[in-house]
Amino acid sequence: MGVHSAAEVVLAGLDPEQRAAVTAPAGPVCILAGAGTGKTRAVTSRIAHRALTGEISPRHVLAVTFTARAAAEMRARLTVLGVSGVQARTFHAAALRQVRYFAPRLLEGRAMPELLDSKVRVVTLAAAKVGLRADRAAARDLAGEIEWAKSSLVEPGEYVIAAAKALRETPYEPAKVAEVFAAYERLKRSNGVIDFEDMLRAAVWGIEEHRDVAEQVRGQYRHFVVDEYQDVNPLQQRLLDAWLGGRDDLTVVGDASQTIYSFTGATSSYLVDFPRRHRGATVVRLVRDYRSTPQVVGLANAVISQARGAEARLRLELHGQRPPGPEPELRIFTDEPAEANAVAARCRTLVDGGTPAKEIAVLFRTNAQSEAYEKALTEAGVPYVVQGAERFFERVEVRQAMVALRAATRSIPGETPLPTAVVEALAAVGWAPDAPPAGGAARERWEALAALVQLAEEYAATPEVLPIGEAAAVERPVTLSDFNEELARRAAQQHVPTVDGVTLASLHSAKGLEWDAVFLVGLSEGTLPTTYARTPEQVEEERRLLYVGITRARQWLWLSYASARSSGGRARRPSRFLPQLDRSGGGERAGGGVAKRTAARRPATQIVSCRICGATLLAGPDRKLGRCPTCPSDIDEDLYERLRDWRARVAGAQKVPAYVVFTDATLTALAERRPGRTEELIAIAGIGPRKLGLYGEAVLALVDGAAVDDIAPQKTFEISS
Repeated sequence: MGVHSAAEVVLAGLDPEQRAAVTAPAGPVCILAGAGTGKTRAVTSRIAHRALTGEISPRHVLAVTFTARAAAEMRARLTVLGVSGVQARTFHAAALRQVRYFAPRLLEGRAMPELLDSKVRVVTLAAAKVGLRADRAAARDLAGEIEWAKSSLVEPGEYVIAAAKALRETPYEPAKVAEVFAAYERLKRSNGVIDFEDMLRAAVWGIEEHRDVAEQVRGQYRHFVVDEYQDVNPLQQRLLDAWLGGRDDLTVVGDASQTIYSFTGATSSYLVDFPRRHRGATVVRLVRDYRSTPQVVGLANAVISQARGAEARLRLELHGQRPPGPEPELRIFTDEPAEANAVAARCRTLVDGGTPAKEIAVLFRTNAQSEAYEKALTEAGVPYVVQGAERFFERVEVRQAMVALRAATRSIPGETPLPTAVVEALAAVGWAPDAPPAGGAARERWEALAALVQLAEEYAATPEVLPIGEAAAVERPVTLSDFNEELARRAAQQHVPTVDGVTLASLHSAKGLEWDAVFLVGLSEGTLPTTYARTPEQVEEERRLLYVGITRARQWLWLSYASARSSGGRARRPSRFLPQLDRSGGGERAGGGVAKRTAARRPATQIVSCRICGATLLAGPDRKLGRCPTCPSDIDEDLYERLRDWRARVAGAQKVPAYVVFTDATLTALAERRPGRTEELIAIAGIGPRKLGLYGEAVLALVDGAAVDDIAPQKTFEISS
């Protein structure tokens, strides 16, 4: 195959927007690629097309990604396209390679210092030197602050002002964090080690301060590609600028609507400002979504269409390319255990129906939410894996808490109410039931232990019944020892190793992944958005988290929340980001957009729950049936046929369409629920006082077993004046 023939093969099968991205002229190119729009195919095809046409040499290309997995995928695709020699690496891997290579020259013959694989140990020592006793969670939060500062090009002496400007929620008073930061830097130097940010800075310094290094690096790399450009931080941008050295052969790919890592220092400002920073840049928008059904795509569009702020200027309206699929479901439950059990039951149904467990994901806002789903899936016999975190009972703080709870059985009186006893016991590991601490890791630790308290409250609500003789029984309150046995049982069940199972993951760790079926759970105010999102920018990032979660689903999407955390608990509101989902056909569908905002705010006049699973029913047909469309039907087929026959006679006499008398959904509800009294009849949505007066007596007679011919004509065919 000739060179030009191979280049044409690269273009084959691309959609018009992808082709425009691939064939864009040399120079600055910005590809705004929505979720599922084939961005990796577009960018690798661009590299391959330029290489196969002789425009560039593959060995002069540096493609930068944010994960080793993405870099490996890019290399594999280029190999399939017939192009080898392209360097596809993460920022850190590319910088490490260069610093190691140039270290003898830059360090006067010395080798590169040892690289820290974790800051936590050194941060703990640094905190001690400034008078802070930091546990592992606090040290992780301090390390996160130091990492943010260094990624944002902030020095220890600048930290207090920079943190205030950025509205950082610091784990300690900012001046104290700055002291730890300074002590950390001194400890590293004295120990002759560097961290990952030092390595990036060293790569920048080597190019900016050493002309010979700059000439060699820039002679090697002349064409640059950056994936996930919305996640670049100031330090990484500084390194990219050093590599470029004023040149402009740069292709960036990103989606501002998937900016969800600003807490680490990542900023979408470089993507948003790309056309301004690079005059004459080619901007291409990829909007054809090949991942998700039009229904899922429509819901994603509905959620992100309400976005505000800088990132919203670049939002894309996606167009689904797959065949239609099921509408997204919104389910409301009385409490979190009911929500988790319903999710597990649906996972069981999907797996039994042929969906591989690995193609199902349950996504939540925080890792502390995983325990309820681990338990429910275990009890449903559904294997699972936890993505990006440890299983609940394997977490260090939970193991420590279980030790403290066992020890407390010797010191806390047996008659102490279980929730109180658990709170007292957890004081030994530093937990208190007041507001959670600042800092992500410390807060996550607090929430994991709070989950144990919630478990205790739920467990205490189900007292053990002890048999007394044959005719009597007595209830006794559960004790701390009972609770410890229950925790041990749960831990034993959930520690069973699994290789292939349903994925449990936070929304952050789900970025870049996709599944056939996705459950988005816990979508209530205070969880998503989290109560810690206080500024408009933070709230908008929470909205983008939901958008990312929605766009992980290929075919089937479930959204749910619990009206309370536990039975009888404080009521919660649904997330403000949820559009009105309607399966009744009386308004815009979930896949088609958002209903009028006034409709979304209108409170329901009556809560109707599924008589089978207990979920709150929102859609008209579901409320009439009194059950979810996926819950099993117990319809009386004979009654249904008699109702249809009767309706046809009434409609014929009145010379109106049959649905004017009763819709099919109402007939189904009557045949399933079989009302025996007027009160039960009028409880069915769609049967008001007028229709009760017209048809109530006839319907009750039919339910009672009457034949259609037995219904008195004047009762059947009477027409209201």
